[in-house]
Amino acid sequence: MPLPEPLRRHYPWTPKRIPTRSGTLSVLDVGTGDPLVFVHGNPTWSFYWRTLVGPLSATHRCIAVDHLGCGLSDPQAAPARLADHAERLVDVLDALNLAGATLVCHDWGGPIGTLAAMARPDLFRRLVYFNTALFHGPVPFEIRTCRWPVLGPLMVRGLNGFVRVGQRRAIAHRDRMGDGVGEGYLFPWSSWERRAAVQAFVDDIPLEADHPTRATIDDLDARFPAFAASRPTLLIWGMQDFCFTPAFLDQMKVRAPHAEVAALPDAAHYVVEDAHEQIVPRLTNWLATT
Repeated sequence: MPLPEPLRRHYPWTPKRIPTRSGTLSVLDVGTGDPLVFVHGNPTWSFYWRTLVGPLSATHRCIAVDHLGCGLSDPQAAPARLADHAERLVDVLDALNLAGATLVCHDWGGPIGTLAAMARPDLFRRLVYFNTALFHGPVPFEIRTCRWPVLGPLMVRGLNGFVRVGQRRAIAHRDRMGDGVGEGYLFPWSSWERRAAVQAFVDDIPLEADHPTRATIDDLDARFPAFAASRPTLLIWGMQDFCFTPAFLDQMKVRAPHAEVAALPDAAHYVVEDAHEQIVPRLTNWLATT
């Protein structure tokens, strides 16, 4: 899916195309130095990381993957689970010749990226998490409605409601969506077919006791504390997030008690969009001193 020309002023790079065991992914790979591997969530794509990739690529190799069905990657022909996305990310890692990497995750990117990193632990020496969960937690009512029969797909895939409502609820400073930025977030989700990945992520939230992804998250939660214990970890949190609330940050601190924490009171779920001016110097200093 080609990038519209007007968006190139926000996203001026040309990503790689990397085949995986189940589809070809678009992978941004710019800059030189120690690698930073950025993993996005739902309903975003590597565009979400652009305000970090720009300045950080002056000193680091910045790698940002688009999950299958997202951004510039191949469409998602069949529903995908958390484990499927993690397996594809492992294929990308294997193709990139990495060493001494830092994992940088947001939203669904947290569990996807961490599962992949735990599958290739020798590649990663640091961990950075923005508003995510690696464990089971409460799911807001408005997200649960997207799982309702008939109404859920109509809202998510028919009206593009998950993406559009996200632009209002997920950001504290709505003016950040001006100057074509909002169009950048909307661009991948132009049709019922393209929104299949958005719906699949919503459907993969393990609300039910017998949901197949519940066991994947249970395993991730059990293994994460030991994995994180040997790696410098940074938690950067938008404290106005309606989904991954400050209570989720508290649970992350329980699992990674050694982590450095940056709580940003004026940022919401799209914390990087709200606060990249604060995040870049904080992250740059942390990378230089850990």
